[in-house]
Amino acid sequence: MRYQYHPLGFEGSRIAQGFWRLQEWNMTSADTLSFIEDCLDLGVTTFDHADIYGGYQCESLFGEALKQKPALRDKMEIVTKCGILLPSENRPDIQVHRYDYRAEHILASVDQSLANLQCEYIDTLLLHRPSPLMDADEIAQAFDLLFTLGKVRHFGVSNFTTRQFDLLQSRLDAPLIINQVELSPLALQHFEDGTLDHAQQHAVTPMAWSPFAGGDLFSGVSDKAKRVQAVLAEIAQEKNCTVDQAVIAWLLRHPAGICPVMGSGKIARLATAVEAMSIQLSDDDWFRVWIASQGQPVP
Repeated sequence: MRYQYHPLGFEGSRIAQGFWRLQEWNMTSADTLSFIEDCLDLGVTTFDHADIYGGYQCESLFGEALKQKPALRDKMEIVTKCGILLPSENRPDIQVHRYDYRAEHILASVDQSLANLQCEYIDTLLLHRPSPLMDADEIAQAFDLLFTLGKVRHFGVSNFTTRQFDLLQSRLDAPLIINQVELSPLALQHFEDGTLDHAQQHAVTPMAWSPFAGGDLFSGVSDKAKRVQAVLAEIAQEKNCTVDQAVIAWLLRHPAGICPVMGSGKIARLATAVEAMSIQLSDDDWFRVWIASQGQPVP
């Protein structure tokens, strides 16, 4: 009997806070705790992690902060990922950058993440990137055990194609609830390749990593970036908002229910993103950005 739960899907906040750069923020444990509390005060309750972030250190930095006030755990949804093996000075045992989805590795990764995060369960575990050696049956066995033991409540994937998603889903009784992929006005591939259509069909939440295209929406020098920057600036002026708010509003406008993952350690940036939830873009506004990115009118 494989794990089963009520298929409510993802129930986190509309915008997520990512911690992949936590190590770079140079925060004390008290600073990190304050940042977490500020996020929660803004209504941002979904926190995105991965075992490899910060050379395998960011989860522990978050956990040390959470340890100071463990009651906060019940107010948040922790998403973390596993499956990438990344050579690092903190992991001298890893020699080759590759993927590992053996049940043994998934189970060990979850145990390590729980220890790092200093919590008793993970809300949603994602497989970080698809592997050509992915054995869906073995992964299903690992998921079943993790759910039965109460270590993970929900499961999802990251950077999976619709076929890879469906392969894994075919071995599971309960739904995968997240596919975290790159989405921005400069990264339209998943708008066009069926990923977001698939998400709507199966009530899967698409989480958007790099929603600002790695900063290219502000400072990119390609012709495509400049075209999109110009349109976003026009919309920002018309809506009396900032360019980054226009970007977030553009992502939120999509009917698939995109959840942007913010990556800044500045709480003011997150507050700005939260404010963007109240900005309504018309279809004309949305397609102006789309057309600028495509560099040509729609067919």
